[in-house]
Amino acid sequence: MITSTLYLYTETPLHAGVGSGLSSIDLPIQRERTTQYPMIQSTGIKGKLRAAFEGKEKPTPEEKELVDIVFGPSSINGAGSEHAGALITGDARILLFPVRSLNGVFAYTTSYDILHRFKRDLEREQTEAKANWTIPDVVKDKALVTTTSDVHSNGAVVLEEFSFDTQSDEQVDIIADWIAEHTLPDFASDYWSNKVKTSLVILPNDVFRDFALYATEVITRVRIDQDKKTVKQGALWTEEHLPTDTLLYVPLYATKARKKASQVTEQQVLAHIELLNNTHLQLGGDETVGRGLVRVRLGHLQGAVSTKGNNDAKSK
Repeated sequence: MITSTLYLYTETPLHAGVGSGLSSIDLPIQRERTTQYPMIQSTGIKGKLRAAFEGKEKPTPEEKELVDIVFGPSSINGAGSEHAGALITGDARILLFPVRSLNGVFAYTTSYDILHRFKRDLEREQTEAKANWTIPDVVKDKALVTTTSDVHSNGAVVLEEFSFDTQSDEQVDIIADWIAEHTLPDFASDYWSNKVKTSLVILPNDVFRDFALYATEVITRVRIDQDKKTVKQGALWTEEHLPTDTLLYVPLYATKARKKASQVTEQQVLAHIELLNNTHLQLGGDETVGRGLVRVRLGHLQGAVSTKGNNDAKSK
């Protein structure tokens, strides 16, 4: 088994819901049980990845077979129990969470806990991007910023209505540079990579958790009675969304093809997913009102091999 990481950068608010909630928000987003960090369950991620390949116009028989090898045969035709897919998808976990800032418009926030979890996940993968950075020691009651930070002023950073004393740290520069180089999609300009380098803030764990709980985007939705031109009875509700410019990561694991007689390797399975690099996917609900648009990047494997050669060989 080999592993890699899929990065998802939200370009519109994203609602991966859990149905109705008991709080003031009618439709909350998915969260981890213990930490309450936002997340997206692996089933939704894998289903969307499969749909991206199945949606191709006029796929060849070889391409259809490869989709079944990577994701497992479809259960629609009763073949779902023949073999499992070779791709194992983890949950999408939070890495950077945007928070409104008095300076620099907004800050990319993270925490010691988030970075430790992320680095632990990176230790399992076989990509070219090794985590050559270390996580700074915890500085109590202070936010760590880069030495070129645009979001702090006079030794403080104001996020939402809260002010935090700051401390510049060169190790935060190294982390920001690594994130900008290895996790962000290929945007048309360098604005966003530079934004990470000048706006990354490492917050105390409890502070970050509170922002992730209470600084999400809440959107009010209504349905209008066309005759009365008023809100229909019971058709006023609120939805919680991950804000635009959130960065998530998904651990991916690949095995050899589990279909008998197939020669597709672990590297070829992940190389197939890499075809989605820098493309857009729609995740979560509210697709028809523009929600859930994310841009994709996959960590490039060491010595990755394309699946094209395997398909060509089978077609001859």
